[in-house]
Amino acid sequence: MDPGNPVGEALNTRPKYVASTTLTDPQWADTTVLSGDIAGAIGELRAIKPAGELQVWGSGTLIRWLLNHRLVDQVVLLTYPVVVGQGTRLFPATGPDIGLELVDLQSTPKGLTIQTYRTTGRPQYETATT
Repeated sequence: MDPGNPVGEALNTRPKYVASTTLTDPQWADTTVLSGDIAGAIGELRAIKPAGELQVWGSGTLIRWLLNHRLVDQVVLLTYPVVVGQGTRLFPATGPDIGLELVDLQSTPKGLTIQTYRTTGRPQYETATT
């Protein structure tokens, strides 16, 4: 990460947690490796920092695992106005249904949309009427 980058600088000053089965000696300052009982470790972090937030950057696999274990309170989706025609599913093809409530929606002049959803447990399905 570029140290001149404001996002990089902000991340450098915060505690970081890495869920890994292989990493044992993280080189990034203030980084803790979570291994073994990840769900238990995340539960402990949530209990310690109830008003804070834990973010997941760049791991669809971890996001899907967290969703499956109902450890996600909020989802922020960035949708770019591009069709690539291929890729990996963000949400799993199997697993529990999870209800989402839209709590914020922003867009940029070039069409990027940022949707913030709160998880609500089991979804409430509606039937479409015409």
